[in-house]
Amino acid sequence: MASIDHQPAGRPDSGLSFIPVGWLVIVMGLSAYGLIANWRLVGDFSLPDNVFFLIYGGLVGGVLTILWGLYLLGLAFNRSARFPRHYTIWQIAVIIWLVVRQAYVFYGFAFSAEALGFTVAEIAIGLLCIYLLRGTGGAETVYANPETERPSVFVSILAALLGIIIGGAVGACAGFFAGSLIADLTHMSCFEGACGFFAAFVGLGGLIVGAIAGGLFAVWRVNRRRQAPAH
Repeated sequence: MASIDHQPAGRPDSGLSFIPVGWLVIVMGLSAYGLIANWRLVGDFSLPDNVFFLIYGGLVGGVLTILWGLYLLGLAFNRSARFPRHYTIWQIAVIIWLVVRQAYVFYGFAFSAEALGFTVAEIAIGLLCIYLLRGTGGAETVYANPETERPSVFVSILAALLGIIIGGAVGACAGFFAGSLIADLTHMSCFEGACGFFAAFVGLGGLIVGAIAGGLFAVWRVNRRRQAPAH
């Protein structure tokens, strides 16, 4: 029998409903960068209490943001009808986290117009993404898959973790090798370890890119199964 088109009739999508997916990837990338930048402070109990709670709160928030985001990417890749609602819940949670973190920074540290500007911009983009996925905006014509064969959340998260670990390891090795090669080809000075720091910096960039790419590929791979054909 001919397959049934599950796209609902109504207002066509303008393509703007894909912007939340791009913003989701950016937020996950920023969270990954924060995790890597602050990881060296784990176990340093000499930090002041306000710094200690800010660092560890950021690490926990970053991990949750990435794991939750990978699950949402699985829904997006599968064009799931559940994506708009689940994304909205995630985005609201992120906005609440941004407000709480900014309030804590103002209370425990000092006012920063630059930090406030970044936070306001992130909240504004998040609210825009929620608006783009509203029920009458046409997103329902894109995210319309009922997911009758969609894998479990546990499978998606496990695949994402493996993808992050493997992708990060491969990216770090490739980045370090590329950095070392560039340093050699450009005859970069190794005075006070400059060439080594450059290779390590490129390796760090490769780790971030590889981890994100590995997680995205893993989530896409396990969620690429199509809906069972109607009989």
